[in-house]
Amino acid sequence: MEKYQIIEQSIIKKFRKEIWSKFIKAIQDYNLINENDNVMVCISGGKDSFLLAKCIQELQRHGKFYFNAHFVVMDPGYSETNRNHIIKNSEILNIPIEIFNSDIFNVVTSVSSEKPCYLCARMRRGYLYSKAQELGCNKIALGHHFDDVIETTLLSMFYGSEIKTMMPKLHSDNFKGIELIRPLYLVKEASIISWKNFNELTFLNCACKFTEKCAIEDENISKRKEIKELIKELKKVNKNVDLNIFKALDNINLNCVLGTKKDGKYKSFLEDYDKINSENIK
Repeated sequence: MEKYQIIEQSIIKKFRKEIWSKFIKAIQDYNLINENDNVMVCISGGKDSFLLAKCIQELQRHGKFYFNAHFVVMDPGYSETNRNHIIKNSEILNIPIEIFNSDIFNVVTSVSSEKPCYLCARMRRGYLYSKAQELGCNKIALGHHFDDVIETTLLSMFYGSEIKTMMPKLHSDNFKGIELIRPLYLVKEASIISWKNFNELTFLNCACKFTEKCAIEDENISKRKEIKELIKELKKVNKNVDLNIFKALDNINLNCVLGTKKDGKYKSFLEDYDKINSENIK
């Protein structure tokens, strides 16, 4: 049996409960992939996106309906070593990747010395949507997982002063007919790491040249890292704290919040307060 076959088997069998079942549940619960969809699977070189690619492949082979998938790597200016590592992993995993180049790294380093990751992420998204449009894809699959969802929620609360989360799917505002989906939405990062270690795989943490230079300096002040550490500490007291946060996002009691916002329009609880009270009196 080839190594890629052993890796595929591990997803379906050994990690069935932690990975495969949760992947399928997200696909079904959030209606992420449908018959005849044309999905562009984005591979960054990390463990999450490569696992996503393998899960998509397995769904193609064993799913109940046909859909097409393109496995795409955008090179924003990777070093030759990192680019070759991505290619090597795609060969080990038997994933037929298509690499296309962009000048994101050069633009970011020349234009912005502050918040380079923010600018890079925005530019990446634009290039990916354009590529999906070129390929005739109606969906773009990203490798964000359960922990990303929880961390994003707390980051929004602690640093953005609002309650919002990373959604399982989103319609594009600028590219009509293209939807962004996150099939690993329910899969925990610890499970992905276990899968990676079990199969003795080595992936890139970040293949960007800029972060290669500044990662060590920035790591200790990363807000996302702060949130990761906070959740880790909270789980020592309540092992289900991350699950409870996730469930809370699907169980919001609008009778007990000060205000809500939809499509940029704010609504205070006071707008309906007297009306509800008068109806109760009647």
